[in-house]
Amino acid sequence: MKKLYLAIVLLAPASLLFSQSAPIQITTATGMVEGVREKSGIRSFKGIPFAAPPVGKLRWKAPQPVKPWAGIRKAGHFEAKPMQANVFGDMNSRSEGMSEDCLYLNVWAPAGKGPYPVLVYFYGGGFIAGDASEPRYDGESMAQHGIVAVTVNYRLGVFGFLAHAELSAEAPYKASGNYGLLDQAAALQWVKKNINVFGGDAAKITIAGESAGSISVSAQMASPLSKNLLAGAIGESGSILGALSAVPLQQGEDAGKQFAQSAGVTSLTALRNMCADSLLNVSMKFGPYRFSPTIDGYFFPENPFAIYASGKQAQVPLLAGWNNEEMNYRMVLGNEKPNVAAYKQALQRLYGAEADNAFLHYPAADDAAVEAAATALAGDRFIAWSTWKWVDVHSKTAQKPVYRYYYAKPRPAMTPEMGNATPGLAGGVQKATAAAKPPAATGAVHSAEIEYAMGNLASNKVYAWTADDYTVSRTMQAYFVNFIKTGNPTPATSNYAVWPAVVPGKPSPVMHLNVQSQVKTEPEALFLRYQWLDKQQMTGK
Repeated sequence: MKKLYLAIVLLAPASLLFSQSAPIQITTATGMVEGVREKSGIRSFKGIPFAAPPVGKLRWKAPQPVKPWAGIRKAGHFEAKPMQANVFGDMNSRSEGMSEDCLYLNVWAPAGKGPYPVLVYFYGGGFIAGDASEPRYDGESMAQHGIVAVTVNYRLGVFGFLAHAELSAEAPYKASGNYGLLDQAAALQWVKKNINVFGGDAAKITIAGESAGSISVSAQMASPLSKNLLAGAIGESGSILGALSAVPLQQGEDAGKQFAQSAGVTSLTALRNMCADSLLNVSMKFGPYRFSPTIDGYFFPENPFAIYASGKQAQVPLLAGWNNEEMNYRMVLGNEKPNVAAYKQALQRLYGAEADNAFLHYPAADDAAVEAAATALAGDRFIAWSTWKWVDVHSKTAQKPVYRYYYAKPRPAMTPEMGNATPGLAGGVQKATAAAKPPAATGAVHSAEIEYAMGNLASNKVYAWTADDYTVSRTMQAYFVNFIKTGNPTPATSNYAVWPAVVPGKPSPVMHLNVQSQVKTEPEALFLRYQWLDKQQMTGK
């Protein structure tokens, strides 16, 4: 009988041997957590606290250490997401509610002992929305490729980025704001200290993210609180160098004072006494994007532009890029019909004396070409230029390779049950009336690549994924996985094209990710376009 049992065990597939009900206990620096083994064999631990709840007197303070706990903490479910409004239609939280008490992270680890390289992924959402439980960020697929994957919650909006003179006065570093970024830094410190017990290699931590998550990656690279913890970085659409950029502390404090006035209070104590829901509601009326990261002399010792220009950022390999339809042409044309006359008028409004040069770099030979030209300019102004700037300056001031991509795979048609939906503000979907329906996207919109890169297409039931989509996902994930493991995206197998590094200050090879992924040398005209746009954007700072 024993021999028969042994034979069954040896021949049974992993999916039968590993049960979701089988608990796994691991002791962290602050206490024991109990996760589960998924059907794939991956170990998952959800809702682990990495900082004390930022509530009460800890609202608008740098994250404080977690108090150790006795006994076993169950880690089989996602904890609450950060306070936020329902802004973006493509966000699909699996969290248990919403709360200021939100500083938790999630870990997916291979079944073996390791050590495995580590991926820490920061979600997007403009620093006003998002959370670490979203299925598109799920780490199980990455863990199946031999990586310990971590997703992290961080404070958002007024809770994460309010600056105020009274807050600066009470802080030991005499500045305020950046609490969301400080949360991320605290999570990285937690990972550095604890990830070995999950089989992770604390010396091989790569951070990644999309949109605000990508901006966060570039910010952590610039901060002395985090930069020495990193082995690599991946940025998908966006950087602190031009997108949601840090402002002088005084400017942030002025905005905080205006917010307090709009809330009808005159003191920090009164602000702290407001309930979270009321704060959120007032902040949305005030303007959620008015709470910017600050150059606080602590998280950011100086302007991030200066940090990168002088090579003071993390000296690590960087893989970064953007999508071919980051923003719709209406960002440039408004409600005007896409024709050459309207396009030139829009360029005049945007660039004045440089309008002719703008048309030279974003040309439209006739009315039929205007939509594409305006779409390219809109995407660059929105977020692509900031990503280009990051790639450009890091390639010049870091002693590590930089790899650039251009993602161009449009999403497939929606499933029949989603046929009445329309692209959301963050590139997802939301229900909309016909009158409010924006022009249909023809390219890869902002955030479209996330499920492909993380191997999570099947988690998104909105789209009718095809064999081509899974081909692109396997390719993109393979490049990301190899970069996380080695600092070079090109896998050892000959199934994938070699991805060369950027040549600083010159037209460079760019990996075009699509059904037929291939490397193309950046055209001279495109290189000159970004050189010109760089001058315009930097002049405006």
